[in-house]
Amino acid sequence: MDRIELVRSDITKIKADAIVNAANSSLMGGGGVDGAIHRAGGKRILKECMEYVSKNGRLPTGEAMITTGGNLAAKFVIHTVGPVWNGGRNREEELLANAYQNSLQLAAEKNLKTIAFPNISTGVYHFPKERAAEIAVKTVKDFLLRNSGIQKVYFVCFDEENFELFQSLLSD
Repeated sequence: MDRIELVRSDITKIKADAIVNAANSSLMGGGGVDGAIHRAGGKRILKECMEYVSKNGRLPTGEAMITTGGNLAAKFVIHTVGPVWNGGRNREEELLANAYQNSLQLAAEKNLKTIAFPNISTGVYHFPKERAAEIAVKTVKDFLLRNSGIQKVYFVCFDEENFELFQSLLSD
């Protein structure tokens, strides 16, 4: 599918309408992708996240919200909370698909044309990388078949293992 592109890079450097942050439910930044986006994007992103939490409470797993991109090359950051892997007993696969689906839906509602995803939940949340990649690719492909507004989805892999997993799935 020519509307999907695989990139091996640091997501904070990607020029897209939106990059997706694999956030924790507090939206206050943390480790991995979340910390990197908050550090590179600056205080404005954190301020908007704090305002969201004070008004709405913590962001539930699988849901998404949007802030400006701050100092990033991207115009916006879509924050989504992926599930912590617990052996697959707590709807983790469904919740991960929801994180991708809800991020795409939010981008479409905001008329964004390009969106970049990291590997959601595969770091400190320990979601099995191969299964996470399968869910990500299937969810994005299904969404793009039903929605023509988004012109390009980037899967941005920081590490070689995830890059190779996505490469094999996207070459099928």
